Amino acid sequence: MALADEVLRGSFHAIGKAISLVENGAPEGRDLLERLHARVGDSLRIGLTGPPGVGKSTAVDEMAAVLRARGEKVAVVAVDPTSPFSGGALLGDRIRMSKAAGAGDVFMRSMATRGESGGLARATQDAVDLLDASGRTFIFIETVGVGQSEIEVSRAADCVIVLLSPESGDGVQAMKSGLLEVADIVAINKADRGGADRLEHDLRTAFELGLRPRREIPILATQANAGIGIPELVATVEAFVFARKASGAFQERRRLGMEDRLRKIAEFLVQKDLWGGEGAPERVKEAAERVLRRENSPYGCARALIREALR
Repeated sequence: MALADEVLRGSFHAIGKAISLVENGAPEGRDLLERLHARVGDSLRIGLTGPPGVGKSTAVDEMAAVLRARGEKVAVVAVDPTSPFSGGALLGDRIRMSKAAGAGDVFMRSMATRGESGGLARATQDAVDLLDASGRTFIFIETVGVGQSEIEVSRAADCVIVLLSPESGDGVQAMKSGLLEVADIVAINKADRGGADRLEHDLRTAFELGLRPRREIPILATQANAGIGIPELVATVEAFVFARKASGAFQERRRLGMEDRLRKIAEFLVQKDLWGGEGAPERVKEAAERVLRRENSPYGCARALIREALR
């Protein structure tokens, strides 16, 4: 397949086309992922999440610049809200990533959530796999930023940075939202503004109270718009990953994430066959009529539909 070869060569045009195929659920996209699977697994996947307006896009932009300066191949998958008119991504993140957008060697892709909860689009991990196969060494996954639903990124990324700012509320609110549950590293962005010290105190108190008792969570201060604290943030990510690889926790996390992903893929494929397979509308209609005639229960008919789809 010529497209697979072009993706392996790192062609941005081919990668973009391939991502569109998997995003649209095309069979060609699934075939492409299967063909490239043996080349997937070498990149480091970094998730960034946090409340809207906290500076996630700016932080990604600056981190990408630090990595590019030492020769790394960087990609960014930014999950944006879905446009109510086109159904596509609103592309707000590209506007704010001026360095990455102007570099020409950073692959950037905005993906619409398309109604998915959890902060990521359904095809986000498929897109990351394609970028991995293309030779990107660092892949940033920026979530849509809607608060407590930002949990899926912890299953898709090797390291999750939670960005907070004095304006985003105190540490207690972050704890209530569940956001800190997915944090491997916390960065207090806009740390030059009032309330940053209080936020750090609240976070450390929350951790001391047993929110994450198994290990210490690094808390860093950054000013992403000025690049302050960003090299230290990159170094902290790499130190975290190094330690996890040495302990075996890195691969265990990937295994658990893949188990979760396999469940979701299986559910998607069953649903696709259940509702979109040949003759599916007729089977559902007949099943509904059987229930109304009291010949079978709703659960009995639903099980029969599933068996038919699996068969």
